[in-house]
Amino acid sequence: MTHLSDPTHPRADHQHAGHPSQRPALAAGRRTFLRATGVTGVAGLAAIGLTPLDHALAGPGRPRGNPFTLGIASGDPTADGVVLWTRLVPEPLSPDGGMPARPTAVQWQVAADPRFRRVVRSGSARALPQLAHSVHVEVDGLAPDREWFYRFRWGGHLSETGRTRTAPRPGDQVGRLDLAFASCQNWGDGFYPSYRHLADDDLDLMVFLGDYVYEGGLGATGRERAVAVPDVYRPAPEDTAGWRLRYTLYKSDPDLQRLHARVPWLVTWDDHEVVNDYAGTQSQYAGYEDIGRLRAAAYQAWYEHQPVRLSSRPTVDGARIYRRLRWGRLAQVDLVDGRQYRSVPPCGWGEADACDAASDPEVTMLGFEQERWLYDGLATSRAQWDVLASNVMLARLDHDGAAGDRLWHDAWDGFPAARRRLVRAWERAGTRNPVVITGDWHSTFVNDVLQDPDRPDSPVVATEVVGTSVSSNGDRTPYGPYYGPMIPFNPHIRFFDGDRRGHVRVTVDRRQMRFDLQMVRTVTTAAAAQYTLASYAVRDGVPGAVRL
Repeated sequence: MTHLSDPTHPRADHQHAGHPSQRPALAAGRRTFLRATGVTGVAGLAAIGLTPLDHALAGPGRPRGNPFTLGIASGDPTADGVVLWTRLVPEPLSPDGGMPARPTAVQWQVAADPRFRRVVRSGSARALPQLAHSVHVEVDGLAPDREWFYRFRWGGHLSETGRTRTAPRPGDQVGRLDLAFASCQNWGDGFYPSYRHLADDDLDLMVFLGDYVYEGGLGATGRERAVAVPDVYRPAPEDTAGWRLRYTLYKSDPDLQRLHARVPWLVTWDDHEVVNDYAGTQSQYAGYEDIGRLRAAAYQAWYEHQPVRLSSRPTVDGARIYRRLRWGRLAQVDLVDGRQYRSVPPCGWGEADACDAASDPEVTMLGFEQERWLYDGLATSRAQWDVLASNVMLARLDHDGAAGDRLWHDAWDGFPAARRRLVRAWERAGTRNPVVITGDWHSTFVNDVLQDPDRPDSPVVATEVVGTSVSSNGDRTPYGPYYGPMIPFNPHIRFFDGDRRGHVRVTVDRRQMRFDLQMVRTVTTAAAAQYTLASYAVRDGVPGAVRL
């Protein structure tokens, strides 16, 4: 964002269920989460129920270093399962992670307790060189609406212990959902103190809305992070090897690792996972007019480093990453991909005047297949709250008021016909409480979404909350001065701040959806204090946010 002017499947080869007597109700509460003890060696592993694997797949010359330098993660929870992720990288400074170009086997366990006395699922999965020795284990057969603990073992090394959870069954009555959402974590622009605080929070779910990595070259040191950047990480990624190194750098952050290990994530991408402000396979920037090859390499590395399902693995046609999460009858979260399928914006790439061409019904933000999936899901939803997790802003942002019709066309403002289709889908479905959570802007907005953005007096149909960046732009404040003068032109914007870094904490219950805008004092240190800038709520059945 720049607003200023098969046999190759790493599927679990074996998955074993624990004996029914090993599945009693979990006694430990969420806050009793324990990290791994670091047991290693054959005798120690056997003592905790992990037998040595047959490493015939690995062959000779197996690396001796800790393979779990990028941590572990879980994601995409369902009522009976979750995705577990890791990648074997014993040598983070090596382009291949220090792994031989051969498959190997990784052992995994899921337990009902953090000491793994009640193991309920276990197995081995293949880590393949063509997937950078990443592992995506789709665990199923778990009880719904519970927390679980998991770990990996490879080559005598035991990973830390991760905590995850399953969702409630779609038809269950659920009283509460605790989640947070964030986006835009430029490594060079600062540390991730928000993640340090979130890892200590009592979350059910973390939603990441894009810009997990940034594509540009790096200097000898980060800016606000101000630490030395090894030479191997500095070049701008241009191929799969380069993107893998970029993810290795980002995922080396201890606070990011801890949050991944603490709570399941839902993840989508935005533009900087490939190149700034792209649409489909096109970009406005010189040298990137056709980004097909760059995008394919970037998508491959994204998949290799995220806790997503095998169905999201890229093919020659791209990668399907949009997903739906049902949290009982309380909430449905539709996580969309607003980059891969969008039309080139007809009126201009960035800040430009509105034009009639953008109202052509063939112009799409999500692509028509994804649109149908989204609208069908709204039509069949029985959830009290329907949440659209979007990478770019949905509500209108008029840049020049009555003097003209200048907009930012890298957002939904550049796709008004697609936005009208979405609003009509909410209305046709009788969506009780449509809410949009959004990333991208390095600023915080609380917006009324109007039935007709060209008519300020039209009815409010939904609420949108846009979160600021985790670190991007660092402690600099370019967007407060830039957007601040525009806010009076946009009376549907209930709140705006362009000068702070942080995340949004969300509490969903049957009465309301509450948004706490959580900010940190600085990103020049990982230990920065957190505070609540403002809090808003959407009441059940009443569109529009109110300040608390």
